[in-house]
Formats: sequence, C-alpha cells, structure tokens
Amino acid sequence: MTFFGAFLRRLGGWIAVADLITLMAELELDAQSVRSSVSRLKRRGVIASERRDGAAGYRLTERGEAILRAGDARIFGRAQLPGWLLVVFSIPEAQRALRHRLRAGLAGLGLGTVAPAVWIAPAALEDEVRALVAELGVADRVELFAARALGGDPAHWWDLGAIAAEYARYAATWETALDGERTPAQAFADYLRQLDDWRRIPYHDPGLPPASLPESDHAWEVFRALEAELREPALRHTLMLCR
Repeated sequence: MTFFGAFLRRLGGWIAVADLITLMAELELDAQSVRSSVSRLKRRGVIASERRDGAAGYRLTERGEAILRAGDARIFGRAQLPGWLLVVFSIPEAQRALRHRLRAGLAGLGLGTVAPAVWIAPAALEDEVRALVAELGVADRVELFAARALGGDPAHWWDLGAIAAEYARYAATWETALDGERTPAQAFADYLRQLDDWRRIPYHDPGLPPASLPESDHAWEVFRALEAELREPALRHTLMLCR
C-alpha cells in the first residue's frame, strides 16, 4: 500500500505484475508475499487486475484514488486549525453493526473517545468526519459541534505517551539516514521503508497541538527532510525499472 500510494499515480495508475515483483524484491519481499498483499488490496477495491499490451498488471481504481488522495493530506500535511470538533451520535441497538462501523471509522481517523457516543477531534478533521458520515449514510444520526476548550487540555483524551513514543522511535531510527550516500536502489528502499514507518503516525496524532506532543516537531522535521532527499531519486529508480 505504501508503494502504491507513493508511486502508482506517477506511473500512470498502472503497473505490470512482473515490475511490481522486481521492485518489491529490493525490499526483500518475495513474489508470494507480494501477490498475497495485492490480493488484499484488490478485495478492498483499491486496485483491480488489468492487462495492457499483453502484460498482466494492476490499475488504481476510483476508490483507490480517493483513498490515496485522502491519505496524502494526512500523511504529508499537518493541518492546524484552532478549536475542536465534537461528534455526538445516537444509533439504536438494533443497528449495532452500523454503530460499530461508525466507531471503527472514527477511531481510524484518529478521534479521541470522550464517551461511547461522544468523540472529539481537532477542528481540521471536520471534512474527513463528514465524508465518513456520508459514506455510512448516518447523517441523520450524527451531530457535529464546533467547540473550544474552557480549561485543561482536550488532548488528554488521546494516549499521548504512546503517540510520543512513536514519534521518538521514528526520529531515532531515521535521523541518522539523512545525507547518506546511496545508490538509486538504496534510495528507493530507504524511502519506502521510512514512509511505511511514518504513515500510520499521523492517524494516531490527528493534528493535536504541538504543545501537547513536543516530540512531534522534530519527527516532522526528519520526515520532511527525508521526503525532500529521497522521493525523487526513488521515483527515478521506479520509472527506470518500469519502462
């Protein structure tokens, strides 16, 4: 998924199976592992099989494009808006499966839980929450409120210690990789590995105030520096192998 998010759109939205297996071998993934992972992404509707010029391959679907576009905003951006968003919902027990899907979706977006039917998020997540509510068809069961704190730190609804540890671990692992000499293949492998380590963290920290997570500033600096240093060499290597 990290590879598709980083490069598939830059490849025109399609890649040959053989080229994908060759590239993933540089990350020490064997063909069977690649095919297994691809099968899961196909079941999720992210990609679909398609032959081009006689070659078997995978193309990005409209659903996949939407997922990657939403991921871009979260993974590479750091939206900071003042205020908070409260999500309050009421879904009866008879529809507990739908209620579970809503809760799982809110958790996946990184919201904090105030109570079983009251969730909190930084104000910047409003569009993502509205999109989830629309996708599930529960707009008539969900109320959104713009809020401001009248004391204390609403970030305490998150596990700040766990998130801080993720930021510290990423920075400790990858800061030493900056400004190193690399072959194109090494740039490709390092870029994807660090991106794979990073991409879940902004979903655990959905834009909490930096004062609540002082470790976040340094980790973001490391991530942006690696992005600037490795992305284009990694892309050139990918394009060279996929011609």
